[in-house]
Parts: sequence; structure tokens; C-alpha cells
Amino acid sequence: MHTEPGYITEKKAIQTRLRRVEGQVRGIQRLVDEDTYCIDILTQIAAATKALESVALLLLDQHLKHCLTHVEGPEDTRRKLTEASEAIARLVRS
Repeated sequence: MHTEPGYITEKKAIQTRLRRVEGQVRGIQRLVDEDTYCIDILTQIAAATKALESVALLLLDQHLKHCLTHVEGPEDTRRKLTEASEAIARLVRS
């Protein structure tokens, strides 16, 4: 069983992206506080959503490259594939 996450090589990039998203969400809160036009707020929400999707895809890519290449037999492979498939389904539905 591996002990480090599959995204370990991209950890800094992921943290940077998440901090950027955090800033975007704070900015959206500020827009609401300032009674900004609805469409402008929705535009910023769309940008933050895309940024989160980008992080999710990077994590998924790292998972597929790392975690699925470090499996321990057919049962572990099936479990990991099911796990990845379910994660993809959640991303698609969101």
C-alpha cells in the first residue's frame, strides 16, 4: 500500500490553485456585500467553478497516473477503477 497521495508531485500547484479559488470566493462575497449586479456575480461564480473543476481534473489525472499504477492484484484494481469511475460520475453530475 502506498503512503503518499498520487498528487504529491503537483501539491504546490494544487495549493496555489485552491488559494486562488478561495480568493475568488471571497471576492464573490464582497460583490454580494456591495449589491453588485447579479450577472456580474454569476460571471465570477462561473469562473470559480471552472477553477475548481480544473483542480478536480488535475487530481483525477494524478490519481489515474499514480494510484492505478500501484495496485496490488485484480481485486485492488477493480476497487480502484470503481472508485475512479464514481469520482468521474460525481464530477460530471456537478
